[in-house]
Amino acid sequence: MSKRRILVVDDEPDIRSLVQEILEDEGFSVNVAEDANKARKEVESFKPDLILLDIWMPDVDGITLLKEWKENDYVVAPIIMMSGHGNVETAVEATRHGAYDFIEKPLSISKLLLTIKHAIETSTLQLENLQLHHATSSVLEPIGKSKTISELRTQIARIAKHDAPVLICGESGTDKELFARYLHSLSSRSDGPFITVSISALSKEHAETELFGLETSNQLQDGYFDKAKGGTLYIKDLGELNNSLQSLLHDVLETKKYSHLGSSEQIQLNMRIVAATRFNIESLIEENQFRDDLYYLLNVLPIIIPPIREHYEDVPALLEFYVNYFIETEGLPYRRFDVAAQNLLRSYQWPGNVRELKNLVQRLLILGTDEMISMSEVESSLGNTTAKKEGTSTESFDFDLPLRDARENFERTYLEYQLKKAKGSVSKVANAVGVERTHLYRKLKTLGIDLK
Repeated sequence: MSKRRILVVDDEPDIRSLVQEILEDEGFSVNVAEDANKARKEVESFKPDLILLDIWMPDVDGITLLKEWKENDYVVAPIIMMSGHGNVETAVEATRHGAYDFIEKPLSISKLLLTIKHAIETSTLQLENLQLHHATSSVLEPIGKSKTISELRTQIARIAKHDAPVLICGESGTDKELFARYLHSLSSRSDGPFITVSISALSKEHAETELFGLETSNQLQDGYFDKAKGGTLYIKDLGELNNSLQSLLHDVLETKKYSHLGSSEQIQLNMRIVAATRFNIESLIEENQFRDDLYYLLNVLPIIIPPIREHYEDVPALLEFYVNYFIETEGLPYRRFDVAAQNLLRSYQWPGNVRELKNLVQRLLILGTDEMISMSEVESSLGNTTAKKEGTSTESFDFDLPLRDARENFERTYLEYQLKKAKGSVSKVANAVGVERTHLYRKLKTLGIDLK
């Protein structure tokens, strides 16, 4: 088991070194910081399991730093406050702002160790309860009885019997993680962890450390690969991998081994790798933005998640599911869609897919008053540009999407409209929109527009 990481923040060097020495003797991995600025950096890179924080510091005091960290749960690790000028009011203020406990200086080593032990045990129990709640409250099986979804479930069940890497492709908002979790639940690794890593959320400076972990003479920091041992590592945003990370991931998949940064020891890859992307990876390869050898290693067992418009008959079931979901999770009032509203939404293009549908249901439950959700209310919520009308490709846009996704949706809608107008002639579309034909073909392929 990895050592627990503790960060000691105190402006007195004697206290920092003494506490560090004691805690390291007790088997902890300890880093220190003399002020708020250094402490912020250590929180970002060291990712402590517990923080000992002095109240009286020269630049930013401990209470101010505590408030900053606890705001929006930026730091979830328990924080124990320390002070040589303690009083009841200070202790109350610290705990009110999220501190786990308050201890006075001079420090009693036995009390310090006991407080740390209780804080870590409490934090571990809370995390386990949260994971258990998430596991039991999450619906793993994809929703829908259409032939498309039924065949997809069957395909995933077959793939789950094998341990090879999986590449999941699908448009933005198709909830690719749901299908990855479903695959995990059917596999022999279902009792192991399901760990999600979002490439776009990795720190630019410490991405390798976050992925593969760090090991030095006095520090051991787990990476995502360590946390996924015995289970599944789900890699989101595969198309966001830079060249350096692509090379590292390629070597790991090829050798089935990885190393912590700072160590030459090879660790056996004991997990299934599932990667997901909304991009057309083959187009990225053509543009020299993605390694073809990495693509072939990942694409052993491909899974294609269809957009809602390709299994529109499942829309009523999806609507019903998310109505019940928001009633249970947010206590929203029960409402149901009338037949006309359901039919309208069955014919809607759903550019944002399941994510857009979920947002729509939540908005209608919050803003509506009648039990029945009418077609006119749906039209108003969607901006009156909802239906797939004959000979058109008009779509309502989800303004909660990231800019790149919104741009892709607009480009897809625009080019589909131009193709229909030109009766499928790419040459005519190229002339009409002012784009070179070869570039247009590549763009159509990237956006998943089938010329047939």
